[in-house]
Amino acid sequence: MVLLHTPPGELGSTAPGFSLPGVDDRTHAFDDYRDASILVVMFICNHCPYVQSVEGRLIALATEMKSQGVRFVAINSNDPTNYPDDSFANMKSRAAEKGYPFDYLCDETQDVARAYGAVCTPDFFVYDQERKLRYRGRLDDSPRNPAAVKSQEMKAAITTLLEGGTLEGHQHSAMGCSIKWRGEPPG
Repeated sequence: MVLLHTPPGELGSTAPGFSLPGVDDRTHAFDDYRDASILVVMFICNHCPYVQSVEGRLIALATEMKSQGVRFVAINSNDPTNYPDDSFANMKSRAAEKGYPFDYLCDETQDVARAYGAVCTPDFFVYDQERKLRYRGRLDDSPRNPAAVKSQEMKAAITTLLEGGTLEGHQHSAMGCSIKWRGEPPG
C-alpha cells in the first residue's frame, strides 16, 4: 500500500466530462448530473483501507445531502487485473452490500482519473452548479478513525456552497492508497 496525499486542487477549473458504465448496468454521462446543485466526484475502490474507513461516512453524507440537490458519483479507476477486489463484478457486490446511495462507475481505461488528476483513493472533487472546482480535499480530519472526527471539512464546504458562500483558505489534502495504474507492478 502506497500512501499518497492529493495535490492542491486547481480551484475554478471546469470538471472534465465522462461516460462510464455503472454497477447498475447503465452508462452514466457527466451531463446526467447537470441538475445537481453541487456535484461531488470521488475516486474510490473496494480494497483500499482508507476508502473502507470512510465508506460509512460517505454513504451518510450522500444520503443527507441528496434532498438539497447534491449528487455524489463514485469512480473506480484501479487496475482490476492486478487488484481483483476492484473488478466490476466485485464493485457490483460492494455497492449492493453497502447500499450505495450514489452511482458507482468503472473507469476501465483510467482516462477519467487522468483527466481529473486523481492520484489516490479516496480523492474528492466538489463542483458548484457551474461545474467549477471549489473543493479538493479530505472528507474530514480523521481518515482512519471515525470516532475521532472533529471537523467534517467536505460537508462544511458543501454547506457553504449551498448557502451561496465562497470557500477561502487552506484545504487539507485527502490521503489514501495510490490509484493502481495499469502496467505498474502490484504492491
